[in-house]
Amino acid sequence: MEQLVQEIKSKLENNEDFLLQRDYLADTAIILLGFNTLVDFVKTRAVLQKHAESHLLQNRPPEDLWNAIGELIEGNVNKAISSIYEGKLIIHLADTDRSIIMEPVSTMLDRSIETPANENVIQGALNAFTEGIDANIGIVRKLVNSEELIMASYSTGQNRKKKLSLLYLEGQADTELLKNLESHIEKNIHQDISDLQGLAKMLGFPSWSAISKFNTTELPHHAVQYLKKGRVILFIDRLPFALILPSLLWDMFAIENDRNFPLPIMIAIRSIRIIGILITLITPGLYVALVSVNPEVLQIQLALSVAQSREGVPYPALVEIIFMLVILELILEASVRLPKSIGPTITMVGGIILGQAVVEAKLVSNLLIIILAATTIANSTIAGFQNAVSIRLFKYVIVILASIYGLLGLVSGLVIIGAYLAGLDTYGKSYLYINVKGNESNGR
Repeated sequence: MEQLVQEIKSKLENNEDFLLQRDYLADTAIILLGFNTLVDFVKTRAVLQKHAESHLLQNRPPEDLWNAIGELIEGNVNKAISSIYEGKLIIHLADTDRSIIMEPVSTMLDRSIETPANENVIQGALNAFTEGIDANIGIVRKLVNSEELIMASYSTGQNRKKKLSLLYLEGQADTELLKNLESHIEKNIHQDISDLQGLAKMLGFPSWSAISKFNTTELPHHAVQYLKKGRVILFIDRLPFALILPSLLWDMFAIENDRNFPLPIMIAIRSIRIIGILITLITPGLYVALVSVNPEVLQIQLALSVAQSREGVPYPALVEIIFMLVILELILEASVRLPKSIGPTITMVGGIILGQAVVEAKLVSNLLIIILAATTIANSTIAGFQNAVSIRLFKYVIVILASIYGLLGLVSGLVIIGAYLAGLDTYGKSYLYINVKGNESNGR
């Protein structure tokens, strides 16, 4: 057996799904090598035979056939093995040192395009990205349908190869952002990026940032609208969503689907989200400040009502609210991890029973239960799961400062958070920047 085939077999023969078959193509003996879990050999051989018959009918030389079906290589064992792991088919020409890397008919490993699972859509397109990066790029190309769309792909990682694709609209994307982005990718091309932390490390983003540098979306329509505003899209193979760069503060409040409503309704919806984020940040800290530090701010009737609701509660307001906030975090995390068939029921019933029990046991006040329920609902109005998690983290800073300095601590916490957000940037683009490029239909 040929040396190249023997070397490939010696390295891959321990894999039960590795397949080596001898065949004939255009009266030439060939050897097919690949994983039968990634390659549909029956359909691929049928495609090869059709190519061969077509070339024979046209009396074209075999060399034209080899160049037509794939990339011709000579004696490059490492590239051949790497291609096999990527799902390609190696066609080795018997009694030669030449092989062909062919894109075969793959086995069906990806799910079809479905409705979004994590983002609800009202009056908008219902298709969502999948785990297949090529399918995702195809969806974007179909929606953009313009020669301005530029796509660059990279094979990242040293031990575990991962495909990364960069999409942008030429002439609209920020040139400095693109330059820095491509520079970091090419510089750290050998780093593994199996998750977003690995990608952030590759792009030079700080590991301890509470705000994600990426704005994620599984909705193709949203991704395309970001492209038209000058943003850049990153796709990672096997991740079913698009990564939008740069991420901006306004992304917490504005969703492109809002533009399917009349302008007054769109403004009202976005105003509700702004109110929601303020309630999430301020309300828990305000409760602690007014109960434990600055009760004199309250009117006498309201102060008496608050004191009556806390009658018998043995803990200070800080311990009381931290305890309940942690319980709420556990409930939210459980609702994500439990099966969808039972998760909502268990967490809802468990939350109701737990809330009623802690009030009757005089561990927390009735007023605190109302405040925490309002805070949780308000937090859910924020666009983007990662943004909502960041705001959930920030409210603890305000609660702790409010427990020490009262209303002054609450205001100081808001100033600190604002200063932190103002200091964030993505390759020179400030996080507080309102928009990269206005909507081409109405300028907003």
